[in-house]
Amino acid sequence: MKILVAGGAGYIGSHVVFELIDQGHDVTIFDDMSLGSEKNIDSRANFVKGSTMAESDLDSVCQDRFDCVLHFAAWKAAGESMTNPGKYAKNNLNGTINLINACDKYDIEYFVFSSSAAVYGMPEYLPLDEMHPLNPGNYYGATKLMVEKNLEWFSELKGMKYASLRYFNAAGYDVQGRITGLEKNPQNLIPITMEVACGIKDDMKVFGNDYSTEDGTGVRDYIHVNDLAVAHVNALDYLVNNNKDLLVNLGTGKGHSVLSVIEKTEEITGKAVKFEVVDRRNGDTDTIISISELANDLINWTPIHSDLDTLIRSTWQVYKEYVR
Repeated sequence: MKILVAGGAGYIGSHVVFELIDQGHDVTIFDDMSLGSEKNIDSRANFVKGSTMAESDLDSVCQDRFDCVLHFAAWKAAGESMTNPGKYAKNNLNGTINLINACDKYDIEYFVFSSSAAVYGMPEYLPLDEMHPLNPGNYYGATKLMVEKNLEWFSELKGMKYASLRYFNAAGYDVQGRITGLEKNPQNLIPITMEVACGIKDDMKVFGNDYSTEDGTGVRDYIHVNDLAVAHVNALDYLVNNNKDLLVNLGTGKGHSVLSVIEKTEEITGKAVKFEVVDRRNGDTDTIISISELANDLINWTPIHSDLDTLIRSTWQVYKEYVR
């Protein structure tokens, strides 16, 4: 299939591009490089620099006629979305609507959306499943939910079939070592621990140690980015083979605490990860884990790289080149 990957030079998008091409697809990357890295661009892909905010850029690239779009071109820092919602409205909402309209204009049949389990908000029960109430606790999650609703309408009104994949905490790096570009200004736990281990940062903050968890720190579900890449390709196959929309969670059903991530980082890197315990952040909860029984049933997906050792070890293979 001919596939356009918006945000395909970014962290998750680049891993998906490699998986798509490994599976025999013809891939074009569309990226404005605000978060992308040239080091992460698969040489087997076509590359077009452009922005979802520019309809002329979308017209130019979509004239090449694609079968499917996979969409990763969005801002993703939940905390920042609460202090700068306009930035997220402009890119995550307006940019995505532009992309959906371009798909409609150029008869692109399938749309795979990188969504988030942030659409659920504070958990009313665990593990989170697809039937959990939708009540985003931050504006980032709200933008993801609004996009999902738009895709639902376009599917009904225009016949464009979509897959929406909800997950938290993408982590790790390509287990084959093909992707080595660091994320720009990472906000997630594992890359922050790596920056401390490397000496890029002197220390890090742990937001609260009085949660109702085994060691008092927050517990989260981490998914290896290679596992996510496989899920996106499987989701595309589902759309093509069934001509039905798809909405599934991607998770392990297990969680790791902040301290366990720090301890595993120290064990694998042999470096001290200094940290300071500070107050909790508003909206943080003890534990958030997600279940993926539906993804297993519908797209035959089971994470195989998402154990903590592989998550940390594959990340360190990239970061150790930056030790100071």
